[in-house]
Amino acid sequence: MIVHTSLGGRRARVTLSNAFGNSPLTIGAVHVALRSRESAIVAGSDRALAFNGKPGVTIAPGAHVMSDAVDLDVPQLGDLAISIYVPGDSGQLTLHNTGLHTTYIAKGNVISESMFNDAVTTRSYYWVTGIDVVAPADAAAIVAFGDSITDGSTSTPDANRSWPSFLAERILSTPGAPKLAVLNEGIAGNRVLADGAGVNALARFDRDVLSQAGVKWLFIMESINDIGQTTRANATAGPPVTPDDLIGALKQMVERAHTHGIKVIGCTLTPYEGAAYYSEQGEEIRLAVNRWIRTGGVFDAIVDYDAVTRDPANPKVFKAGFNDGDHLHPNDAGYKAMANSIDLRIFGGKSVSAAAKKN
Repeated sequence: MIVHTSLGGRRARVTLSNAFGNSPLTIGAVHVALRSRESAIVAGSDRALAFNGKPGVTIAPGAHVMSDAVDLDVPQLGDLAISIYVPGDSGQLTLHNTGLHTTYIAKGNVISESMFNDAVTTRSYYWVTGIDVVAPADAAAIVAFGDSITDGSTSTPDANRSWPSFLAERILSTPGAPKLAVLNEGIAGNRVLADGAGVNALARFDRDVLSQAGVKWLFIMESINDIGQTTRANATAGPPVTPDDLIGALKQMVERAHTHGIKVIGCTLTPYEGAAYYSEQGEEIRLAVNRWIRTGGVFDAIVDYDAVTRDPANPKVFKAGFNDGDHLHPNDAGYKAMANSIDLRIFGGKSVSAAAKKN
């Protein structure tokens, strides 16, 4: 599996999860290396990971494990190759479906090979849920928490074109900006108030936000799937959500983050007229939630992604050149505009693009 880094460091550890497994998962070996191209690794960079000093580990259903740290100069904005050998039946998989990076799957124990030949490819991540590095003492992390629009669905595969990836590039290439990792915790299809694609946002908040190392800032951009799935024609996903339902849930997440000393940036919901689950009722809910995000005073800062991406002549739809084609997701240019609209002074930096402010 190929994982793109944000902040680099001199040592690394990998977290594996069997959160959705229905039986113990036995891992025979795990390696980490610097990726050269496709499945090939940089010569001399391959490192075997250990778990409590042992090469393999068995993970109970619902559990996760962290490897021992290993010496490896992890570059910022680079690619790591994580290789996992599973000697037996994996059971029910714990995976991230929309990985957007090519994963190479080969038969047998080829974990020490410098390149996987005759591999089958997918674009999903299996079992890997995080990579931590030993970074400078003044480094910290940002979590981008959301659905497919944060995940980067419809962005160009293998190109790191989600808005969190663009944000990481901006921060790490800006002189005077703080040393920050950007963790993408978007799940395509995810909802705030109900399970669907993954467990609901309230249920996964501790796992995906509060348990991450060094988090100081949190972006929240989620609710559009709750709106669309419950207000679409012939909806079967439950009764229509209300603005109060969603606002109450967003307040809960802000309070939980503040309890842990994390500052929260609220993100307005982008236009979606023309999407498969669009309705006028849903549009009114989206507008109401956006008004509250802008004026409610709950967030430490806001980023107005709606204003950045909408067509000034028709605010219900994307601006020309930003629509991926499904009328729900931005394209690469739209994602880049979203990232460029973030004021880096939110994080203590000196360089500013289009302003985001607290209302």
